[in-house]
Amino acid sequence: MKWFDYTALTLVIIGALNWLLIGIFRFDLVAFLFGNLSWLSRIVYTIVGLCGLYLISFFGRIRGMSE
Repeated sequence: MKWFDYTALTLVIIGALNWLLIGIFRFDLVAFLFGNLSWLSRIVYTIVGLCGLYLISFFGRIRGMSE
């Protein structure tokens, strides 16, 4: 399961960098690569969002390690 944690974290970091590009330069890298709200870009956005929701579980795991 550790590989899934690293994969999810990597995808969320890529999503965060995409939001940084949108915020600073108004450049959406996902839309540039896959088309503006094409089915492929929507899949990428969905996967990144699901990984972000999964990473919420890190809070519980981190708290469990420190105790």
